Amino acid sequence: MKGLTVPMAYEQKMRENGDSVEEFIGQIDEKKREDAFRLLRLFEETSGYPAKMWGYGIIGFGRYHYKYASGHEGDAPLVAFSPRKDKISLYLLPESPEREELLAQFGKHKAGKGCIYINKLADVDTEVLKRLIRAAIEHMRKLYPESAG
Repeated sequence: MKGLTVPMAYEQKMRENGDSVEEFIGQIDEKKREDAFRLLRLFEETSGYPAKMWGYGIIGFGRYHYKYASGHEGDAPLVAFSPRKDKISLYLLPESPEREELLAQFGKHKAGKGCIYINKLADVDTEVLKRLIRAAIEHMRKLYPESAG
């Protein structure tokens, strides 16, 4: 995609950059575009944070700084989504106690360790998605109180 930052290595994959969120969404597959714009509005309204592009293809809201025991550290969005070709990836609530309860009410999805995958927004309950976003932000603020915001 013309004009967008393409990462050179994994380290750069989750770095915030100055790319335009609207331009990125405008260039994605037509079938995913409408859902991506709806998700953009929903995440901004629910999180209270403006959208920022992270790496290539991840739209993040808020940020936190992490540091592992191994010494590896970096920044990441509190919550995010990515309108991929096959599925939409939602980056919400890794290792949170509320996750399973909320996902049971969410609708058609697949869940990985750190991602929730949906085919289209119409497959899920957007009110539950709002609860997932709020719970994820609260959880990340508890895990990273010094830097989450």
